[in-house]
Amino acid sequence: MVADNATALASLHGRVAIITGAGKGLGRAYALALAARGAHVVVNNRRHPGEQDSETSAQQTVDAIRAAGGTVIANFDAADADGAGGRMVQQAVDHFGRIDIVIANAALSQASTFGKQSLDDFMRIFNVGFLGTLNLVHAAWPLLRAQRHGRVIATTSSAGRYGNHGLGAYAASKGAIEMLVRSLAAEGASAGIRVNAISPYAATQMTAGHLGPDVAACLTPDVVAPMVAWLSSDACSANGQVFIAGGGRFRRGFSVETDSVAGSDMEQVAQALADMPGRPHPSSNHAFATLVDELRAGGQIP
Repeated sequence: MVADNATALASLHGRVAIITGAGKGLGRAYALALAARGAHVVVNNRRHPGEQDSETSAQQTVDAIRAAGGTVIANFDAADADGAGGRMVQQAVDHFGRIDIVIANAALSQASTFGKQSLDDFMRIFNVGFLGTLNLVHAAWPLLRAQRHGRVIATTSSAGRYGNHGLGAYAASKGAIEMLVRSLAAEGASAGIRVNAISPYAATQMTAGHLGPDVAACLTPDVVAPMVAWLSSDACSANGQVFIAGGGRFRRGFSVETDSVAGSDMEQVAQALADMPGRPHPSSNHAFATLVDELRAGGQIP
């Protein structure tokens, strides 16, 4: 499904992509992969105080792509800055005439227990992860709808599905992204827009110090990039899905609910539910309709 076949490679020729957080790590790997497949790329990474253009990670990625014969420009906005999404989209249109692919990759993770974390620190982490994604996708959305074609890939994490100690802000931003992806997938399908999420496991600056050397050597960003390239291509028909990638292995992630049980003793109800397997629903409407069907089957709704 994600092999580098000729169809996937050809489908990126001349496409225009914006990739945030593309100065290093996963974003850089995505930018190199898309450019190698013929896409024109806007490489975004924030400029740190005191940096000249040539010193930025974004420019270093741009230089690498140009050296390989690719077509690329740099953007130095912070992904969560006011108006950054609109500026990136306008830059893509001004230079390349269109926008086809949005890859929202920028994120910030800082472990801190909820009780010790200030609200400002919580929102700083949340805003980079979620609002940085939201602002860019919102700015690109009218153009994608108007041309009746587009690919949106947002970045999530296992923390967004399961949570983790000390990662409340980061997990909240990623959980919000997954639900945004599922909702926009439903809205964009009729306009030829496919919206999916990538949940990568990779050795990057963000995960440095958390992975042993053997694990880090296996989890290189470049083995995630083929999945993102496929999600960016016309060969991809998947929509509203979460794909987990790491070390050359792939999974699909989704939310599940159990079947319902009836009862008046809530402890017994909770125990019964704990022992039941879950199953996914394609939408919130489907989940509610399933409950109504169960109530009708039980005679509680005539």
